[in-house]
Amino acid sequence: MALVTYGAGVVQMSGSVAGVVHARNRFGNYIRPRTKPVNPMSFRQTKARATLMLLAEQWHESPMTDPKRGAWITYANSINWLNRLGVGVKLTGFDHFCRSNAARMACALALISDGPTVLSLPETDNTVTVTGSQATQKITVTFNNTHDWASETGGALSIQMGCPQLATRTFFKGPFRWSGKILGVDASPPSSPQTIDPAFVLVKDQKVWCKVSIIRKDGRVSNYWSPAPFVCGA
Repeated sequence: MALVTYGAGVVQMSGSVAGVVHARNRFGNYIRPRTKPVNPMSFRQTKARATLMLLAEQWHESPMTDPKRGAWITYANSINWLNRLGVGVKLTGFDHFCRSNAARMACALALISDGPTVLSLPETDNTVTVTGSQATQKITVTFNNTHDWASETGGALSIQMGCPQLATRTFFKGPFRWSGKILGVDASPPSSPQTIDPAFVLVKDQKVWCKVSIIRKDGRVSNYWSPAPFVCGA
């Protein structure tokens, strides 16, 4: 891996060019040889591919209509997105349709064909905390159940878990694996805290990072955010 400093001609690069990969981590820009990853064909990987294939087909079939696709396009044009270079871009309506419904399907929620009429991402909840126990093999999620998602059937709090790390580690960027969800209920929000099954075995004194997102019943999905990591208890 080679470190690189860009001049006036090229400010930033991301992706592969001519057999090398340009990327950036917390230490700066770097270049490394491009390698073709091994395809493990795991159950989760195969399921994720099948989900995206289904959604790509659904975009062109009933109950999708031109007005519904147009509503997703309008929604997409109202949302600013940061690409890998940190530059603001606009995703397509198809991108947001797949992003929203893939998150919903992971939580066993119904597919949404109507584009959202609220032209913004849901707000995140920075009060969420996550802990875990080796003895119970459960993750405990504490959250604010007065948020709108909690009081609507079809809303959810989606939780992903990273592979446990040494307790001395101070940063983690993934990969993450979907772990579970807390479902909203009309007029009867779930109590806090709630427990879910971990995506990885919990071992005492190992550190775990999680990612959380909010899903609204109209199909909108918030950005992921990371609560403070926890060190697994006994």
